[in-house]
Amino acid sequence: METKAKILVVEDDRIIALEIKERLMDFNYDVVAMAKSGEQAIEFVSTLHPELIIMDIHIEGDMDGIETAKILKQTNNIPLIYLTAYADDKTIERAKITEPYGYIVKPLDERELRSAVEIALYKHRTEKLLKDSEAKYRAIVDTVEGSL
Repeated sequence: METKAKILVVEDDRIIALEIKERLMDFNYDVVAMAKSGEQAIEFVSTLHPELIIMDIHIEGDMDGIETAKILKQTNNIPLIYLTAYADDKTIERAKITEPYGYIVKPLDERELRSAVEIALYKHRTEKLLKDSEAKYRAIVDTVEGSL
């Protein structure tokens, strides 16, 4: 039996966070926590090790979602989907730097959420398999070259 993917929701609007959590649970995902600030999100990532983060760009605290994502990208290899009401060019340009796996504009659409989550998890797993395969290949080549 396949285990449920663990997802962290970072959203400072409690009603929206609960709606996202409910929908993700309906899709058979495990919402490990709901954070309302970047600081809280970083803490949850270090203790709960989610497989995906869904993050609003405008959240409570000193850091917005993009700044939080930059920090998490430096220390973790977790795919991230932005969820925001802001789709202006400047925000999108800032968000692109963090290489998100998706960008969903509010109001939340259930089909869009589900497809973004499934694609992000699939893409991340595929990239991990490719990196692992490349590392094995590199080790074999290094061993063969070292024995010549």
